[in-house]
Amino acid sequence: MARIIALDYGKKRTGIAVSDPLQIIATAIDTVDSNELIGYLKKYIAKEPVEKMIIGYPLNMDDSPTHATPLVEKFIGKFANVFPLIPVEKVDERMTSKMASQAISEMGLKKKDREKKELIDTVSAVMMLQEYLLSIQK
Repeated sequence: MARIIALDYGKKRTGIAVSDPLQIIATAIDTVDSNELIGYLKKYIAKEPVEKMIIGYPLNMDDSPTHATPLVEKFIGKFANVFPLIPVEKVDERMTSKMASQAISEMGLKKKDREKKELIDTVSAVMMLQEYLLSIQK
């Protein structure tokens, strides 16, 4: 089986997580500048087979789009042009940053380390992917 890659896409940075080849465990791999994301993914996908990409889809609690929704839509279009054979699935990302921040604080890291936005982005991607992996194994 190939891996599933997950993105917590943001205007400045994107947290990236991947599954193991058996699609059981999500692992953080990096946080990259969103402007460099396509180049990063080209290098990664050239080395590792990727079956699917999931991306956090930002919505308000009433299901209306957020200020970030058009950014994610634009990136999905770019991704589809560069990687036409890799399907994209949008997943609800509501509350993932908050849950990631809470999980990080429970890890016992110093306050300075807990506040690193890159860490929050990557942990958010891991949480989205792990939840997705659990949902497809049922």
